[in-house]
Amino acid sequence: MAISATQLRPGMIIIHEKELYSVFSITHRTPGNLRAFVQAKLRNLRSGSMVEHRFRSEDRIERAVLDETEMEYLYNDTSDFYFMNTETYDQIHLSREVLGDAVEYLVPNLRIKVEFYEGKPVSVELPATVDLEVAHTEPGLKGATVSNVTKPATMETGLVVQVPPFINQGEKIRVDTAEGKYLERVK
Repeated sequence: MAISATQLRPGMIIIHEKELYSVFSITHRTPGNLRAFVQAKLRNLRSGSMVEHRFRSEDRIERAVLDETEMEYLYNDTSDFYFMNTETYDQIHLSREVLGDAVEYLVPNLRIKVEFYEGKPVSVELPATVDLEVAHTEPGLKGATVSNVTKPATMETGLVVQVPPFINQGEKIRVDTAEGKYLERVK
C-alpha cells in the first residue's frame, strides 16, 4: 500500500530501499523558496541501525502490511526470548537483536503484540506500562516524600529507572515503556 511522504507517522513500518524500517520520528519542513520535504528518522528492523532520510512531499512510500498477534512472554535463554500465541499455544522465539530495548520490559506472562511481515516476526509492540520489581536500589529514606529528588533503581530485567527516594528494594513499580520512566508504586 503506497502513501505519500506527508502521511508518514511515528511507529509505521515502511519498505524503503527493499528493507523494512520503523518510522522513529518525522519533521515536515517547508523552507522559504524551496520545495517542502519530510525529514524522517528510520530504524532498520533487520540491523537495528538508525538512518535519516529526506523524502520529497510528493514521494510515494510503500507501507508494509503487518499481521499482529497477541502473544505471552514465557522465558529467555542466553540469546533468545520465547513467546506463546495466546490462541493457538504455538511458540516462537525472537533474538535480542529483533527485540532491541524491549527486552528490558519483558517479564514472564506479559502479553504483547508481535508484528509479522510475510510470516516472519519483525517487531513487538509493548503495552503502555509494565509493572517491574526493584532488584537493587539504595535504602529508602525515613519520612521521604515525593519531590524532584530521585535515585537510580535497577529492575528485575536490568533496566535502570530513576525513582523517588521512598522506593525500596523488593517493591513493584509501574514503568512507562515509551520513556522508561517511573510512574507509581504498585501494591
